[in-house]
Amino acid sequence: MATPAAVPTSFPRRRILGAAAALTALATPLARAAAEWQPATLHQARQLDITSPTTGQTYRIFVSIPTTPPPPAGYPVVYALDGNATFPTLAVMARTILPRGAALPVVVGIGYPGEFDYGMGRGRDYTPPSGAGGPAKEGGADLFLDFIERELKPLIATLAPLDPARQALYGHSYGGLCTLHALFTRPAMFQTYLAASPSIWYRERVVLDGMDGFNRRLATLPAKPSLMLAVGELEQPSTANGPLQGRDAIAATRRMVDNARELSERLRKTNTLARVQFHLLAHEDHGSATFPAMARGLEFFLV
Repeated sequence: MATPAAVPTSFPRRRILGAAAALTALATPLARAAAEWQPATLHQARQLDITSPTTGQTYRIFVSIPTTPPPPAGYPVVYALDGNATFPTLAVMARTILPRGAALPVVVGIGYPGEFDYGMGRGRDYTPPSGAGGPAKEGGADLFLDFIERELKPLIATLAPLDPARQALYGHSYGGLCTLHALFTRPAMFQTYLAASPSIWYRERVVLDGMDGFNRRLATLPAKPSLMLAVGELEQPSTANGPLQGRDAIAATRRMVDNARELSERLRKTNTLARVQFHLLAHEDHGSATFPAMARGLEFFLV
């Protein structure tokens, strides 16, 4: 067997000493740079905490206004629920994914103070009333929508010229539930409703009770609103291979995909709305569906 060539013992020592010297030389500027790190900011965005007299709650409002001149009728505007989580992505998408020539929208995120992506108040603000016996911290969607209509919309209108005929509401999960409740009970509040992975299952599908009198409310409007529904294909586990356990069993009973598809088909058949669009988002689960749903929603609203 051949004897390996000898490696000079000084070689690794020189390498180690050289690396140590380099690290020492970098230590001072690296330490100085670390001390100079600043919180990141989002381009073309601002935020404000406001307390609503209507709900008694404090909200963190995020706003992005285009730098391009407004269209003659004003900017379109999209209001996004769960603003802490949705606003950064939606604001960037609004500047980058739309075809050339499309009007850039004002993006408004409605969130909550604090560092959490999803505020605890959403369980109260995004759920429709369900009658006696519901938890005290649920069922506040009507007051929350009053806040948007009476307080937030006038505030945003002071920041930029807005088109009153091109306004949209985006919500995901409980936010999608709130979006549907707004559509059924206040169809004049927005012209476009974007409901991603809506929790239609909530309290025995109480949100669908809002469809009582829906046609009557629509008949008073000069134009019918539009609805986009989107849901991830992985949100409803299949029972084809036998009974499910744990969280999968719960998810299956909620029928996220079936509920959204059935609602879209029901609205299409009755020709109730100006447009109804349904997206089954391939390879997406409940959490990841919100991002492609935002992109589809912006296209649906603005193109």
